[in-house]
Amino acid sequence: MDLKKIFLKDACPTSIGGQAIMEGIMMRGPKRTAIAIRLPDGRIHMKTQPTPKASKWAKMPLVRGVVNFVASLVQGTSVLMYSADILEEHYPEQYEKDKFDIWVEEKVGKEKAWKILMVLSVVLALVMSVGIFMMLPTMVTGILTKLTENILLLNLAEGVARILIFIIYIWAIAKMPDIARVFQYHGAEHKTIHCFENGLELTPENAQSFYTLHPRCGTSFMVFVMVIAVLVHAFMGWPSLWLRVASRLLVLPLIAGLSYELLKWAGRSDNIIVKILSLPGLYLQKLTTNEPDFSQLEIAIATVKAVLNDGEEVPYFEGIADLEGRPVEGEVEYYEPTA
Repeated sequence: MDLKKIFLKDACPTSIGGQAIMEGIMMRGPKRTAIAIRLPDGRIHMKTQPTPKASKWAKMPLVRGVVNFVASLVQGTSVLMYSADILEEHYPEQYEKDKFDIWVEEKVGKEKAWKILMVLSVVLALVMSVGIFMMLPTMVTGILTKLTENILLLNLAEGVARILIFIIYIWAIAKMPDIARVFQYHGAEHKTIHCFENGLELTPENAQSFYTLHPRCGTSFMVFVMVIAVLVHAFMGWPSLWLRVASRLLVLPLIAGLSYELLKWAGRSDNIIVKILSLPGLYLQKLTTNEPDFSQLEIAIATVKAVLNDGEEVPYFEGIADLEGRPVEGEVEYYEPTA
C-alpha cells in the first residue's frame, strides 16, 4: 500500500461524499444530493434533491458525530430501499419483493408501507449491530474471567474479539455476488472523489488511475469506533454481562463523537500520526472496495457532476440523466433556496 497515493499531497479535500448502493451510487454535496442507478439498457436513472440543511446540533464538536451517524443510517437505509424499488421495476426477474413486503403494501398502501419498512430496517440494523458487535464479543470474552481478572486485559480481549467478528462479517458478505458489485461501486466512488479533489477532469480514465482507498471512508469510521471503544471501556471496569452491555450502550454516543472528530482530522491532514491511525481502516477498505469498471466509474462521475452547484437554483429531478448528470427524460421542479 502506497500511502502517498491515498494522502495525496496537492489534494484539496471536499465535503462531497457518497454511498454505494445496488447498481449505483448516492452522492451528497453541500447543496444537492444525487442518486444514480444503472439500468439494464445502459441508461442512468437519476434522482436529485436539495441536501437538507444541517441543524445546529450537526455542527457541534462531538455531538455532530452522533447526529451525522444517525442521519446517515436513516438516509442510507432510505436510499438502499429506493434503489431496490428501481431495480425491481427494471429487473423484475432478479429483484422480487418478498411475501412480507407485499403483505404490508396490501394492508396499508405503498407509501405507508415504504415508511414502515424503512423504520423496521433501521431498527433491525441497530438491533443486529448491538447483538453481533456488542453483546456477542462481551459474552465470548466473559469466559476469560476464569483465567484473569485484569480489567485492562479483559477489555482489550473484548475489543480484539469485536474487531475480528467485524472483519469476518465483512469478509463473508464480500463473497456474495450482489455485495461484490456494491463494493465495486464503493471503489468507483472513492476513485472519483480522489480525481475531483486533485483537480483533474472527471473522466473514467483519470479516475481509474487512483486507489479505491480513501481516508474519510465510513469503513475507517467504524474502525475508529472499535479502537476508541477499547480505551473508553477500560475505564468502566468489568461488571456483570447486562451491566456491561448497558454501560457500553450509554457511552456509545461519546465513542461515536470522538471517532467522527478523528475521522475529520484524518481527512484533512496527512502527518505521520494520522497515517498510522488510518492504517487499520485503510486495510479494511481492501475488503469493502473492489476495482470498478468504466461503466461504474461513469455512474460515480455523473453523481459528482450532478451535486455540483452550478447556479442558484437546485432542481428536484427524477428520471433519465446523461453522463454529465443532466436531465434527459423526467420531471424537473426548480425552487429558490432560502438563505
